[in-house]
Amino acid sequence: MDAPIAPPNCLSGVKILDLTQFEAGTTCTEALAWMGADVVKIESPDGGEAGRRGFADPYYFMTYNANKRSLTINLKTERGLALVKELAKKADVFTENFAPGAIERLGLGYDVVSALNPRIIYAQVKGFGDGMPYEKGLSFDPVAQATGGAMSITGEPGGRPIKPGCTIGDTGTGMLLAFSIVSALYQRISTGQGRRLQVAMQDSVMHYSRGMFMAQARTGKAAPRRPAAANSPSGTYPCKGGGPNDYVYMLTSRANPQHWPRLLKLIGREDLLGDKRYDTADARAQREAEVDEIISAWTRQHTKEEAMAQLSAAGVPAGAVFDSNDLVNEPAFYRRGILQRMRHGDHEMAMTTWPVRFDGKVAPIKPAPLLGEHSAEALGEWLGLDRDAIDGLRRDGVI
Repeated sequence: MDAPIAPPNCLSGVKILDLTQFEAGTTCTEALAWMGADVVKIESPDGGEAGRRGFADPYYFMTYNANKRSLTINLKTERGLALVKELAKKADVFTENFAPGAIERLGLGYDVVSALNPRIIYAQVKGFGDGMPYEKGLSFDPVAQATGGAMSITGEPGGRPIKPGCTIGDTGTGMLLAFSIVSALYQRISTGQGRRLQVAMQDSVMHYSRGMFMAQARTGKAAPRRPAAANSPSGTYPCKGGGPNDYVYMLTSRANPQHWPRLLKLIGREDLLGDKRYDTADARAQREAEVDEIISAWTRQHTKEEAMAQLSAAGVPAGAVFDSNDLVNEPAFYRRGILQRMRHGDHEMAMTTWPVRFDGKVAPIKPAPLLGEHSAEALGEWLGLDRDAIDGLRRDGVI
C-alpha cells in the first residue's frame, strides 16, 4: 500500500457509549470511531449484539463495527444496569437504535441518562418518527426505502418499484446522525449543554430522495420511475462479454448540447449529425428506442472498460458498471489506501476505509472487536476499576 495512512484524530478524547445494533446505528458510531472517538460498544455477554450473532459468518459485523471496542455487560442485572449508568456519566455521546420503547424499558431513556449527565449528546435511530401513524413499527433498510419514496422512483417506467442496492435507509441514516452528533458536540463547547437527537429512517430516505419532490411540484403527480438523467441517450448499454454487469452507463445532458455530436463522431455515425430526427434533446426523446439501439450497436463491440475509457476521452460522461469483484480486484484502490484488508479472528476481508483524505492521508482500519475483547481496559480507563473489581464482575456474571 503506497498511500500514507494516519488516523484523523479529529474526535480524539470524545467518549461514545454505543448501544447500537445492525447497521443504521452502528454506521453512525463507526464513522465517529474513524474520526478518532473512543467508541465503546456495549454488548450482551450471551452472543453479543444482534448483528454479530444473526449471520453464519462475521463479515456483516466486521463491516459496520471497525475501529470500536467491545465491552460485555448483562443489562438484565441491577449491577449491569448500574455499570452502564456510571459509564454514561463519563460519556460525551450515548447512542441506541433498539425497537421503539425498548431503551426506556431498560431504564436508560433520555430522561434518566440526561439527568445523570446533562452534557451528554443522546442520539437515537428509529424506523418512523414520533407522531407518525406507524411510529411503533419495526424497520430495516428495505422498509425505510419503501416508505421513504426511494423505491417508487427506482426502476424502469411501467415496471415494478425496485429497492436501490445501496443501503441509504441504514448507512444513509447513520451518516446523517453522525454529522448531527458532531454538530451538537461543537455547539456544546459554547453552551455546556447536551442535546437529544432523534432520526427516523423513513425521514432520512425522504431526504436522500428529495429530488423526487421537484417532479411532484412541476406536475402535481407522483414522481415517476425513470432513469436519473431523463434524457436520451442516457442509461446502461450492453458491452462485450455479456455478463450480468457488462454494461456501461452513459449520459448526454440537455445542459450541454455538445455531448450528442461528440458521441456520434466517436461511434462513427457522423452521418447523423444534423439529422432532424435526432438533432435535439426533444427529438431524441421521441425516438428513445432507436437512439438506444444506435448506441448499443457500438457498445456491444467493446468491453465496459474500453467503452468508458473512449467515451470519457471523447468528453461524454460515462462509467462502467463495476461490481464488487471488479472493485475488490482493482490494485489502485489498495495503493491509495481506499481498500484495506481487515482481519477478525480467523476471517479476513477487503473493506473500504473512510473515503475522505485528511492532509493527504487516509484513515486506517482497526478490526471490529471480538466479543468482550476490551471489557477490562474500557472499564479501567473509563471508570478506574482495578483488576480485582473487574474479576469480581466477571465471576458474578455482570460482564
